[in-house]
Amino acid sequence: MRLVTGTPRALRSLVPRGLLGRFLLILAVPLVVLQAVTAQVFFDRHWDTVLRRLALGIAGDVAVIVELLARFPDEGQQGWILDLARSRMHLDSVFAPGEILPNLPPPSAGEQAADVLAASLRESLQRPVLIEASFFSGDIVIAVQLSDGVLHVVAPRKRLFTSTTYIFLLWMVGTSLILLGIAILFTSNQVRSIRRLAASAEGFGKGRDLPPIKPEGAREVRQAGIAFNQMRARIRRQIDQRTEMLAGVSHDLRTPLTRMRLQLAMMGDNAETSDLKDDIAEMERMLDGYLDFARGEGTETAVETDLSDLVDRMAGRFRRHGVNIELVALPDTPVLLTARVQGLERALGNLLSNAARYGTRVRLGLEVGEEWINLVVEDDGPSIPLSVREDVFKPFWRGDPSRNTQTGGVGLGLSIAREMAHAHGGEVLLDDSTLGGLRAVIHLPR
Repeated sequence: MRLVTGTPRALRSLVPRGLLGRFLLILAVPLVVLQAVTAQVFFDRHWDTVLRRLALGIAGDVAVIVELLARFPDEGQQGWILDLARSRMHLDSVFAPGEILPNLPPPSAGEQAADVLAASLRESLQRPVLIEASFFSGDIVIAVQLSDGVLHVVAPRKRLFTSTTYIFLLWMVGTSLILLGIAILFTSNQVRSIRRLAASAEGFGKGRDLPPIKPEGAREVRQAGIAFNQMRARIRRQIDQRTEMLAGVSHDLRTPLTRMRLQLAMMGDNAETSDLKDDIAEMERMLDGYLDFARGEGTETAVETDLSDLVDRMAGRFRRHGVNIELVALPDTPVLLTARVQGLERALGNLLSNAARYGTRVRLGLEVGEEWINLVVEDDGPSIPLSVREDVFKPFWRGDPSRNTQTGGVGLGLSIAREMAHAHGGEVLLDDSTLGGLRAVIHLPR
């Protein structure tokens, strides 16, 4: 779900990032709006109608009592009228002769139900009426001014309220929560399948030996899972075929090169054979470079590796070959990462080889963040111009136009380093070094 261009930034920040959250937002927003509209219509129409009818019922009963008291003014007859109201109408009534209500404007009872009842009583009786009602009180006290006194009527609150209102709201909210829970359950199952597909794709891209995913979920998700399994099988087959083919070509070419090397050895050392030996050695280095590049996407299994130990081991290896490497202080705790060890060593070795070839001082370090790890190689040699920093990653591209492998290599070092970084979900970044040369970083996600 992509928001329309121009949506306020504050609104975009409130939208969930995950697919599950967005699905639930699509389901929940219409449901909440429907509930709000339904409740509004119910209270404006149904509840108002029911309330007025209940109020008219109480007003009618009070009007009957007032009418009977007016027709039978004797005190002896008023007793059976009030008893009749108590037993048949559930209205406790008391007549106070000579009492007068306060001569004030009719106050609001503070509740919609009480106000509606007061309006109904005034309309039915055409007399001053005073009502005392509270939300927490169980009764409603009604005072009606008669010509010779005040009639006090106590009506039970249940006569003015109906429990069906709250039952309706509980059923409405309850069924909505149940339906929303069912939607969350089914949506979570669909999103879980997509997450498994994404995790398998990420693991496959990082060289992990994971089994094929089990197609499950909706039909479209199952189709995507089946297509991914088929794609992964084709990629593995193509990688294996290419690696085997190049390995075979390398083996076939090494055989005549070995015979040539033996024949040159039998001819002895002289100026003519020295040049041929150099050519053969150059051809072997080129074959090794081609094969290393082909194996950059190989099927090496990724294992959990301590990068601190790997960096220390690589520094020692190059120091034994006379390279001046300054090792930056490594973290005290192991820096673990699931990686292809040989491929990562090959990538880091290529960066160190380039730094040693063009500089006299090399610095090797390890930077650790919460979500990333950097393998940093710096040198004090000439840097790479900004305009060609992307070109150096192209296979067989060399900064030395002479194509002399003695001065610039085959042109696959940085290409292999980037391929291995991509295989781990990372990248190779180039920048200027504080030593005055180039700063090459293998940026890896944790």
